[in-house]
Parts: sequence; structure tokens; C-alpha cells
Amino acid sequence: MAEVAANGANVSRLEALIRDNARKTKTIYASTTSDPSARKRIKLDPGLASEDPDITKPALSLRLHAEYSDVQTLPEVIAKKLSAAGPRKKKPKAGGEEPPSQSEEHARKLLEGIPAAKAAGGANSTALVLSRNRPAASGGTTQQRSEPQNLSLTRRPDSVLAQPRPDWHPPWKLQRVISGHLGWVRALAVEPNNKWFASGAGDRTIKIWDLASGHLKLTLTGHISTVRGLAVSPRHPYMFSCGEDKMVKCWDLETNKVIRHYHGHLSGVYTLKLHPTLDVLVTGGRDGVARVWDMRTRSNVHVLSGHTGTVSDLVCQEADPQVITGSLDSTVRMWDLAAGKTMGVLTHHKKGVRALATHPTEFTFATGSTGSIKQWKCPEGAFMQNFEGHNAIINTLAANEKNVFFSGGDNGSMSFWDWKSGHRFQALDTTAQPGSLDAESGIMSSTFDLSGSRLICGEADKTIKIWREDPSATPESHPLEWKPKLSKRKF
Repeated sequence: MAEVAANGANVSRLEALIRDNARKTKTIYASTTSDPSARKRIKLDPGLASEDPDITKPALSLRLHAEYSDVQTLPEVIAKKLSAAGPRKKKPKAGGEEPPSQSEEHARKLLEGIPAAKAAGGANSTALVLSRNRPAASGGTTQQRSEPQNLSLTRRPDSVLAQPRPDWHPPWKLQRVISGHLGWVRALAVEPNNKWFASGAGDRTIKIWDLASGHLKLTLTGHISTVRGLAVSPRHPYMFSCGEDKMVKCWDLETNKVIRHYHGHLSGVYTLKLHPTLDVLVTGGRDGVARVWDMRTRSNVHVLSGHTGTVSDLVCQEADPQVITGSLDSTVRMWDLAAGKTMGVLTHHKKGVRALATHPTEFTFATGSTGSIKQWKCPEGAFMQNFEGHNAIINTLAANEKNVFFSGGDNGSMSFWDWKSGHRFQALDTTAQPGSLDAESGIMSSTFDLSGSRLICGEADKTIKIWREDPSATPESHPLEWKPKLSKRKF
């Protein structure tokens, strides 16, 4: 008998243990069946997490979502009524509005999944918020709750970035017109001492001009096609030129003769730049690659391949990205010169990028394509702003230390901008040489002299025009006409 009683006690203890396990399982894991009676049997209390340490936050969150998943969205009829009536206010109690209890706050966090501070948004948040524009009540009385509220999406006031006010710049006027070439002037370069400049044109010649007087000093012949690029070395008595004849030449300025050729391009060479500190030369052309040459040994150090169209312009600078190329495939590539690989690709332009320009003192650069000029920040190529208003094919860009930025169009239009703010303070059209065709008014090349006070432009009417700032202009005689815009487009 004693043995039977002991077995009965064990059975009853085992049944009690099974019931406890089943109860705790139902407590922790909510039923997800569609039977409403099964859900009613589960008691949901937001304070369970604090009362029972075995119920974890994920378990309670699962139970709450399972219970209220069918009523998370209101029926369409009720939602329309609520939106028409506006948000409902809670009635304040006699002693002021009571703060939510700890269990209610805990349940709200579990349902929403985000903390209260993050949901409200910080002071620097740029999120869209609901602003309640309440119409003033007549007779000076307060507005009744029954009146509808005007809700609109607005930006937070503190997130609106103040646009920089542009600096005042005197207008530019034509100083001199130089004639001498028999073809489009496609390349310009100023020598390091700022005494003379060189020009290359479609007549296959390179001419050296005195910068102060505009007189012709020398004519160099050797190319058998249009000269497209020129560069004068600041450390050596060398000048480099490239052209549509696939040739890249090094000229000795002491003997005025070609001393080196750099062979490798498969088609016309359209642009050429010298590295400011290294003895390397970078060229780009119609074969879609940029080639890095050792200046002295003539060896091809790197072939920067990646563009799918003509490399129309490139720039070199001391720090990374040391080489930036623009192509007619509408992309701009930044290159790691040591590895010979692409650091980044800018794809904001919709049409071919024909012109590049770097700022002489800032770590920024600009790119130009048809109707679009954009400013970027190095080294990552972050977009800064658009220069809006020059609707033409942009052939050339130039910037000086005084934050004057110039853009020249294929239709002869010229724009002068403030580099800092993107404000166009002067826009004009060049005057073609008498006797030339109307189609020969395009600006093909441009550069500032080393002082930044003179702008040299090579044009399709076979002339070189030199522009300078108007010395008699003052902020009173030529006031700044600028209005800040509400927004600036990024693409």
C-alpha cells in the first residue's frame, strides 16, 4: 500500500510540473492562431516584465504584437473621419496632466521599438514635421477644439542652411584682341614668371606672345595637326605640347627645338597637364585613357583606363586625388596616382564633361558639361553646389585666387561667377572678329595669368582676347545684385 501511495504522489507531482510548464509556455509564447477564444485565454499585462523576471522583453513584445496585430491600422471609414476632425486632445485633469506610469511607458517602447528621445528628433534634425497653423479666432477669444487645424509638412527652421553672401567683384572688360593664328585657338599656357604665354591652334603652330604688349615673339612648328594642349614647366626650361596627330612633344625653350617625343596614344591627344611637384606628365585623348609619363625617361608609368569615351580634360594637383579626368562618357574619375587605379567616379553629369578647373588655393574643383557646371570638394569628390544659369556647351573653365570663376561656352557666351557662393555676377557674349562666320564665336580655351588680374581666352574666330577687371568700378557704381534662393538642385 505504501508503494502505491508513493507512486500516486509522484504522479500528482509530475502532473503539477507539467501544468506549470504549460502555463509558463502559454505565458511566454503567445498564440498566433486565428481562434479568438485562444487569444482571450492569454492574459496580457504590460507590467508582467517587471513582476516576472522570466518574461523577457522579446517575449513580451511578441505577445503584444500578436494581440494587437489585427488593430494596428484603423478601418478606412474611421481613418477618414479622424483625419477630417484633426488630432484629438486629451482633457487635462484637475491637478494637471498626470505623467504616464512606468508600465505604460515600458509597453509603449515595446510597441514602437524606438526610444522617446529619438522619436521626437534632435535639435539638428532635418526631418519633416507637422506644423499646426491655427487661424486666429475672431474677437480675441481662444480657438475651440471643434475647429479644424491646418496641418502642413515643413522643414524645421534650424535645419535651413544659410546661403553665403557672395563677395563683390568688379566687372571684367575687354582689354586687347590679338590676331595671328590661322585656326581655332585650342590651347593656352602662361609661363611661371608671368612674362609671356603660349598658344596652340588649328593651324598646327605654337606661338609665343608677350603678355604685357601682346606682341608675337616666336612661332614653333612641328605638329602636323591641331595643337590641343600646352604646359610650361615651372622647374625646367621645358614646354610640352600635344595634338590631334597623336604626338606629345617636349620643347627645349633654350634652343626652341623638340628634344623628346612620348609615343603611346592610339589616337588624338586632347589634353595635357604637368604634375606640380613630380617630374611626370599626364595626357589624355580620344582613345579614352590617360597616360602618365616619366618626363625624363619617356617611359609610360601608368595607363589610367576606365573611361568609355574621349578624355577631354584633366587636372593635376599635389594631394590626392592627384589626377582628375573628365570624359565625354559624362563621368569624372579621380585617380590614385601611386596605384594607377580609380579612387572614385562622379556620375552626376548627364552629358559629356568637356572642362575641368581646380581652385588655386582651395581643395576644390569644378566640372562643366552642356548646361551644367558643378563644384566638388576633394578628396572624396563630395558635391558642393551648382553654378546655374550658363545654358551652353561649356568648353573651358578657369579660376583665380580672388574667387573669380570663368566659364566659356561654345556659342560665345561668357559667365563670371563667385566661386564661394555660385553667384553669377557678370554674363556677356564675346564679339567675333569682323569678317568671321557667326558660327565662329565659340570660346575654345581660357586661362588666368599668374596674378589673376588678366583672363586670356582663345576663340574660334582665330583671335586671342585678353580681359581684365574694370579699375574704375566700385560697389556703388556696380552694386551686387543677389537674391538668395530657397533651394538648390543637386543634379
